Amino acid sequence: MPNQYCVWLGIMFSRLVFGLGLLSATALVHPALAADARTLQIFVSKNKQSLVVYDGTEVVATSKVSTGKDGHTTPSGIFSVLEKQKYHESNLYSAAPMPFMQRLTWSGIALHESNSVPRYPASHGCVRMPGAFAKMLYGMTEPGIPVIISDGELVPQPIDHSTLFHPDAPAAMPLLSDVELRPSMPDSPQKPVQVAMNDTAAMPMPMVQPLATHEAEPPSEPISMLITRRTLRETVIDIQTLLNALGFSAGDSDGLLGPSTVEAIRAFKTLRPAEFAGDRSLISDTLLKALYTAAGKGEPPNGVIMVRKAFKPVFEAPVTIADPGLALGTHFFTLHAVDEKAGTADWLGITLENNLSRETMRRLGISNPESSIVTGKPIARSLSRISIPDETRRKIDALIAPGSTLTISDTGLGRETGEGTDFITITRG
Repeated sequence: MPNQYCVWLGIMFSRLVFGLGLLSATALVHPALAADARTLQIFVSKNKQSLVVYDGTEVVATSKVSTGKDGHTTPSGIFSVLEKQKYHESNLYSAAPMPFMQRLTWSGIALHESNSVPRYPASHGCVRMPGAFAKMLYGMTEPGIPVIISDGELVPQPIDHSTLFHPDAPAAMPLLSDVELRPSMPDSPQKPVQVAMNDTAAMPMPMVQPLATHEAEPPSEPISMLITRRTLRETVIDIQTLLNALGFSAGDSDGLLGPSTVEAIRAFKTLRPAEFAGDRSLISDTLLKALYTAAGKGEPPNGVIMVRKAFKPVFEAPVTIADPGLALGTHFFTLHAVDEKAGTADWLGITLENNLSRETMRRLGISNPESSIVTGKPIARSLSRISIPDETRRKIDALIAPGSTLTISDTGLGRETGEGTDFITITRG
């Protein structure tokens, strides 16, 4: 018996030492979290070489990491988990093992386990994590969970603003509440049935139980949204849509200047020679304004909101950005919780550093990049400049669910956003 007791003490002491070693690099606030949690967010700080997992504003877990070294810098920006593999080998670096891999871009950036996590930049671009933590994080996440990588530490804060969306589930509606139930001839005498009749003058049936109400199920799958400035693609889609509505055959509204679209533009201009005198460009503000006027649509918008669900496009719609000469900045919002009955939503937000080159600012027509980002309240200032049509707002209100996200960015879709992704925004390459 004494020998068995000593063995037991030895085992317990070994476990304690291992646990203390793990906690020196990793701190767990919760021992576990359900895999279907919808409001997890992962924040990686390159300056601190740390990773923090939040559920709302609550810290769930922390760990040291190693990000990309010089020449292989880990990009900063807004990502989400695209794919998970318990064991993966690098396609770029001699089939190097990447256990518990969680992909962030299809170009090769991921979170994964590593035996070398020295807490300084050491990887070829990925985010390395200690083995025990990488395995634990793998069990906590699911595809679509946001991952924000930045130089400094970021902490999600509650945001309350009228521009943000809130649930708009239909009210409970009683079924056939204003008609009486009358007997009908059944298929079989042994199976009496009831049907709704509008003739209220007839004798009512006795002992009819009141019908139950039906409440619409709220959305359960989150959506991702991006609000940004319009590019040539969105302008061409608008032109094609309006030309088709006005009776010109512009082809599919796909944003591509194919032969049908070009021919339809020229036909529209031919009917209005005075408006386009001296306008030699195929696409111009003059053309867009003329089409909006002809269709009775008012002023053309200068922004767009795009919506995706499960990494697939759902729809996009125009929005208006006030003071377009000012930068919007880069902001990210997550819907933590909703109250369907009260019609309220708890949003969390962060602002990322906005790194715009002079060429990008010139292309986007931004004359003052700092005024809306550094001074005052950057999130509130940017949200207050965005006007969303009521019809679009109602459509999105009916789609949002906990875990839905919204990105505001000057720079648009970016090269990493594509098939099988949410909206990926790179703030520093």
